[in-house]
Amino acid sequence: MRLMYINYFQCAISLNLVDIHEFFYTPRKKKKQKNKEIYMGNFINNAPFALVIVLLIIGFVLLIKGADFFVEGSSSVAKRLHVPSIIIGLTIVAMGTSLPETAVSVSASITGNNELAVSNVVGSNIFNLMVVIGVCAMIATVNVAKETIKRDIPFSLICAGLLLILGILGVGDKSGMMLGHFDGVIFIGAFAGYIFYMIKIALKASKEGKKVEIEGGSDEDIKLISVPLSILFIVGGAAAIAVGGDITVDAASRIASDLGMSQTLIGLTIVSIGTSLPELVTSIVAARKNEVDMALGNAIGSNVFNILMVLGIASAISPISIITENIIDLCVLIVFTICVWIFAGTRKKIGRIEGFSMVVLCLLYTSPSPRDTR
Repeated sequence: MRLMYINYFQCAISLNLVDIHEFFYTPRKKKKQKNKEIYMGNFINNAPFALVIVLLIIGFVLLIKGADFFVEGSSSVAKRLHVPSIIIGLTIVAMGTSLPETAVSVSASITGNNELAVSNVVGSNIFNLMVVIGVCAMIATVNVAKETIKRDIPFSLICAGLLLILGILGVGDKSGMMLGHFDGVIFIGAFAGYIFYMIKIALKASKEGKKVEIEGGSDEDIKLISVPLSILFIVGGAAAIAVGGDITVDAASRIASDLGMSQTLIGLTIVSIGTSLPELVTSIVAARKNEVDMALGNAIGSNVFNILMVLGIASAISPISIITENIIDLCVLIVFTICVWIFAGTRKKIGRIEGFSMVVLCLLYTSPSPRDTR
């Protein structure tokens, strides 16, 4: 029964993300869809630069609020179906934090903006790990759980290594430097296994009477709303995610073109920061209340979701080309993760000095350099 719940919600969310574009952006006649996409792209390309900035912000708002509404509606439906709150927290709520990145990467891969599709994910992971955790540590010491050191960080390194290997080898494709459909299936399969394993561990700990802390995984966190409102939240949230993803990609591409910067840098900085901003704000609020014990574990979990779920869905829909800059950024992510692993493993906590150094390292790497201009 539990496996049925898990498979149901994984399939539901994956299909929603895969079909969002087709449902809201693909009218029955494909010619109309193409004309609408061309119209939106042409509008943004010909708009004043200030308006493009405004559209980018609107895109971020649609992505973030759309994800919130989608998660709230889906969680309410799941609660009505008597799905255990732990499963809801580990599936719908956890996946919801990666919906904005998913929409951007899927839209970018479909429109051929491959640099943006990959750099958005890698940039978001670097921001979550180095800036979100670094800022939290500067405000209040971040205690690190034993499971995070022994299980979560090593697995996130394995995921990053898998992306690096598949990106270079191009498993299932005719040439390397490509994430193809088969690679996407591998990622999604690994993601399903990861979710199942985490739920199994959480349910076992709960039965043993141990305290299980999962974001959005308690009955108090899950609001029960009416069925019509739940459907409205799911459909409206999905629509907002789809529209926000397209606007964000088109606006980011235009900004990169106007500023003479590569899409890789735009994805690594502006887009990734925009989609990760809610996590930063939430973490700062928690740090001020000295409630940051779950911060590193949540950031690592989000990074795993971004690689396995986001790039898995995006490459399964449309193959993504990998460029040299993506490989470099991925190697840097691995190095940064190892640094955080060392910080966390030495004293089982991350303090102000480590947090400050993490933020500085991130700023130094993501600052514009000659390689990022065209």
